[in-house]
Formats: sequence, C-alpha cells, structure tokens
Amino acid sequence: MATKYSVSLQKVVKDNGYEILYTPTSPSDIYISSKDINRPGLILAGYDTYFDPDRFQVLGLNEMGYLMGLESERRQQCLEKFLGTHPTAVLVARNLMPDENFMDTAKKYQVPIVRTKDPTSSSMSTLISYLSVELAERITRHGVLVEVSGEGVLIVGDSGVGKSETAVELIKRGHRLIADDAVEIRKVSNKSVVGQAPDNIRHYVEVRGVGIINARQIFGLGSVKMSEKIDMVIRMEPWDSTKVYDRMGLEENYINIMGINVPATVVPVTPGRNLAVIIETAAISNRQKKMGYNAAQELMQGLGMDDFEPIKQEIEVWDNSPNSEYI
Repeated sequence: MATKYSVSLQKVVKDNGYEILYTPTSPSDIYISSKDINRPGLILAGYDTYFDPDRFQVLGLNEMGYLMGLESERRQQCLEKFLGTHPTAVLVARNLMPDENFMDTAKKYQVPIVRTKDPTSSSMSTLISYLSVELAERITRHGVLVEVSGEGVLIVGDSGVGKSETAVELIKRGHRLIADDAVEIRKVSNKSVVGQAPDNIRHYVEVRGVGIINARQIFGLGSVKMSEKIDMVIRMEPWDSTKVYDRMGLEENYINIMGINVPATVVPVTPGRNLAVIIETAAISNRQKKMGYNAAQELMQGLGMDDFEPIKQEIEVWDNSPNSEYI
C-alpha cells in the first residue's frame, strides 16, 4: 500500500504567503493530504456527485460573483451545501473578502479560510506545483546530488569510494551541492524526480580525514541549492580489471527510480583519474543527448554503420519502496 503524505496548513500558508481569515484550530494541526485542488462552482450550483472535500478548494471571481448575485436565502443554501461537506481548506483568490454570512457558515462547519492577492489561475498553478512536491511519493537513498552545468547528477556508490570528495571538487569548480550522504528523492510528475537533502543535514558534507564541513559557509551561497531535478545517475565503483566498461557510449543505460527511467553510467575509480572532470563531461554529454546530439552515433555513422541500434539496459535494480528509506 502506498504511503500517504501530508503537509500542515501552517506550512502551506507560510510558504505561499497566504493570509489566514479563519481556522478552527492552530494551522499546524490542520493537514492537507490531497495533491489535487478544486474550484467548487458545480457544488455551489447544486451538483455534488463527484465532489471531493479532501481537496483544497479555490474560490475566484466567478464563484464569489455567483454567490453575491443570489438572493440571501438561496446564497445561504449554497454555502450550507458547500461548507457542510467540511472541505479541508478554502483559498479565496484576488484578495476578495467573503461576506459575514460566508464567514459565519465557515465557522459553523469549522472550515479553514485563507486568502491570496494573486489572480485565480496563477494561484491555482502555484498551489498545484507546491502540493505536487510536498505530497510527492518519495524515497531516501545513500548518495550525493550535485548540479553540474545545469544537470542534476546523482552520484551513488559504496561508502568510501570518493563521492563526497568528488562533490567538493565539483563545488570548487563552480557547481552546486544539493545533498550529501542522504538524498530524498520525490516523484513530482510522471516524467521527473527531484532530489533534496533532509532538513537536518542540508549543506553539510562529510570528508574523510577532515570531518564535517558546511559547504554554504565555506564556499558561499552560490555553492548550494535547495533541490534539483535528477537528470542522470553516476555509479562510482572501484576499477575491476575483469569487467568490460563501455568505452564508446553506445549503450543507453538507465536506473528505474519510482517508475521513471533515468539515464545512468558507471564510472570506475582508480588512482590518477580526475573524477570531477569526468562527471562534468558526462553531465554535458547527457544534456547534448537530450538535445538530439550523440557523438558516438555520429562517429558510427561516419564509419558507415548507419544501421547501428543502441543497446538499452537497466544497470542497477533499486528498491523503490517508500519504506526502505536509507540504504
């Protein structure tokens, strides 16, 4: 059974700059658990067959104008029908102010009312994006997440292989750290996953022989970032002379993360290899492939091998269960 996540109304209000008009209890004790939102025009008009009170309800100029145009008795019936379903929370857009009857009915059914000055469409778009991240399916994995030349690169591998040291070198070369040691990965859509650091270890890096450092304090604000889409995965492993590594880049390897295939590659670690430069090159090459250019395919075509078909394979099987959090 999938884990269901929630976010407090207090956090929603703080992060989005909403104004609280009424809450029956502390906003920190009210939780939103649905990523979907709804404009309740149909239920105000009397049709409630598919109405979902767990969704955040958004009232714009149309809904408020419709209510204000009704006779007082009919308006009260609409409010009773709507607020009587006990929706989780109601957002009023365009800085509109509900009348006294509206607020009294909300208090009667203990429905939280918040307000924003933003237009209805933009406030809905912002709220949908926000809830998609806050309530997204997630897992936590051992690794390092860095932004390299605009690409989110998740570096994984056994402890002691050099992930954190490579991340420090990348930071010194002008790239940015998102997370070290533990990366919280969220599936924000059917096409992308986003990584960030748990709050209690954000911006910290463990460097063996040196200890714990704060990348933000040492390298400045420009060296860190709160979150980043994961565009590729690099697995670092000790060089194995018996293993055949891809030298041409003709294989389309990937790792499946929560149902999404993310491009992946294996980088063997051996003394003398500049891993930071290799990862920089891999990130830029991955961006070129997304834009339609593949140097290996161009070379093969130049050699007359136009019928070449890339080999696509999963190089590592992950446990995508939300409950197996830190491996």
